[in-house]
Amino acid sequence: MKKLYQILKIACYSFIGVFIGSSIYQYYDYKTHTALYELQPAPWYLTIEIRGIFTGIVVVMILIAMWIVKKRIK
Repeated sequence: MKKLYQILKIACYSFIGVFIGSSIYQYYDYKTHTALYELQPAPWYLTIEIRGIFTGIVVVMILIAMWIVKKRIK
């Protein structure tokens, strides 16, 4: 069970890290290619918001699984 808990912990941090990294890249791309984003009808940060919602849902599910595993360890 401790091994599963560690795997879930790594997965949680990985999802958060990927979200932060992709958001930083999206912002950098927006700053370097502003004209491309002006042609789109949606705001440039919409994809960051969608990824943020998805990441939040996945992280909450992983945290619930970690909580269940932690209860079983004790």
